[in-house]
Amino acid sequence: MATKLNPYVNIRGGLAREALEFYRSVFGGEVMVMTFGEFGGEGRIADLVMHGQLITETGRKLMVADAPEEIVQITVGDNVSIAIDGEAEDAERLRGIFAALASDGGRIENPLLIAPWGDEFGSVVDRYEIHWMLNIAGTEPEEPFPAVED
Repeated sequence: MATKLNPYVNIRGGLAREALEFYRSVFGGEVMVMTFGEFGGEGRIADLVMHGQLITETGRKLMVADAPEEIVQITVGDNVSIAIDGEAEDAERLRGIFAALASDGGRIENPLLIAPWGDEFGSVVDRYEIHWMLNIAGTEPEEPFPAVED
């Protein structure tokens, strides 16, 4: 399976769901959401979007998440990352990409580790201050992404 590059947008103010619905009205497609609460987040952040995605009618993917201040520090301009998604059979190549992005002045923000959703995930900022997130598919979650109700 091919490796894919996808934009990943962090939204301040708890507006990720609203943004996903807006982008759906623009591009069409299906919205899927996982909340912080589904992965142990409590209190104010429990209902916020930890990971949301819009799969457009043409098969493109746009990912959107809330950026609660206690978890994600952003300023306008650095609230967009490039996400690299790949399958387990491409794991070694993807790990090499991760290492290369972190080299020569880059820095690892989150090392590649098994994430709560079962995939290997990490993030890095390259020497040009571009934020990258890398996800290597792992085990299938017990339940698929819940679809957002209209």
